[in-house]
Amino acid sequence: MGIITAKNLIYEYLRRDDEGNVCGKTRAVDCVDVDVRPGEFISILGHNGSGKSTLAKHINAILSPTEGEVCVDGLNTADPANTWEVRQRAGMVFQNPDNQIIGQLVEEDVGFGPENLGVPTPEIWERVNESLRLLGMLDFRMRSPNKLSGGQKQRVSIAGVLAMHPKCIILDEPTAMLDPNGRKEVIRAARALNDVEKITIVLITHYMEETIYSDKIIVMDKGHVAMQGTPKEIFSQVEKLQELRLNVPQVTLLAHELKKQGMPIPDCVLTRKELREAIKDAFKS
Repeated sequence: MGIITAKNLIYEYLRRDDEGNVCGKTRAVDCVDVDVRPGEFISILGHNGSGKSTLAKHINAILSPTEGEVCVDGLNTADPANTWEVRQRAGMVFQNPDNQIIGQLVEEDVGFGPENLGVPTPEIWERVNESLRLLGMLDFRMRSPNKLSGGQKQRVSIAGVLAMHPKCIILDEPTAMLDPNGRKEVIRAARALNDVEKITIVLITHYMEETIYSDKIIVMDKGHVAMQGTPKEIFSQVEKLQELRLNVPQVTLLAHELKKQGMPIPDCVLTRKELREAIKDAFKS
């Protein structure tokens, strides 16, 4: 059984007029089925309004299904009795770290979650040390979060979730407000948690390059799952992604254009190294 499962998930927002009366419904997620296995790195892509963030909020029990169900580690997220247990098992990191950081010092912020869970004080500090070490932020523990860069703040946010010992971390566009270096820091940290600690990662993003090392990519469009597969399976369909108003990694697009011009390039190239090797092999043949 998957650590995260969604079956026939439907979610509808209520639309209201200027007087606050309900005047209709908008279906943001429409009959979605998802199965995430423990230890997987899953990326969810989609243009604005595709339903990807709405889906993510169901995993953390922020939203409750209109129809269907979502289960996290066997717990139905719609049951209010499961809410805090679900949020402990599936921690969530949002796109603006300033909205998630509340401590005056980095170590205080990271320890806030475990303290709310009633973890004994000695264990809280063990978790703080462990989480900051894994995120490469141990040397910053006595710093004010306000003095950190955007990428560093986001790593502190992830450390705060990690300190609650979740089985899964949902990253809802965590790099949207960061510069390129900050984005690299955060994605590198997420990959390390997945590779080394075997924590299940669900990454919501619109940056294609961030998804190329995923185990699986889910592409959302108009509330539906439009595509699903490995990075190579997804990014080999350049035209279909463009129809869905999505880009592909620049390296993949360049390889695609070279192939269209007659160069013997493999169907899907994801990294610069792969492209160099493909071009080298093309000139040998």
